[in-house]
Amino acid sequence: MIMNRFALAAALAFSVMATAAPAAEISTHVLDLAQGIGGRDVPVVLLRKSGDGRWVEVGRARTDANGRVRAFGTVNFDPGTYKLQFDMSRYPSPSATPFFPEIDLVFTVTDRTGHYHVPVVVSPFGYSTYRGN
Repeated sequence: MIMNRFALAAALAFSVMATAAPAAEISTHVLDLAQGIGGRDVPVVLLRKSGDGRWVEVGRARTDANGRVRAFGTVNFDPGTYKLQFDMSRYPSPSATPFFPEIDLVFTVTDRTGHYHVPVVVSPFGYSTYRGN
């Protein structure tokens, strides 16, 4: 009987403890179509649209040697509208003068537990995007 009370008390205590809510994940990838490689060292800013319509920075990173940003830290990405802002002004070299010096990708997070991989495929005079996996 004492053991049952202890088990019940422990179960109640664990049931009211705060647990981390699952959060969406956001990642990206710069794919250089002209060179056939990932775009390395590209600054990327992640912003979220606030209730009053302003963009608020929630993360910042640089693409790795393979052109990837695997995560923007330990941020809770709640449902809402987000923007990935790629600074292409010095890509593929510091002396570059790209036709598109900045690329903004706006997308919607709807699933609190989803993974949102939003890559950009670049070439000298164009770019495209899609929802990856």
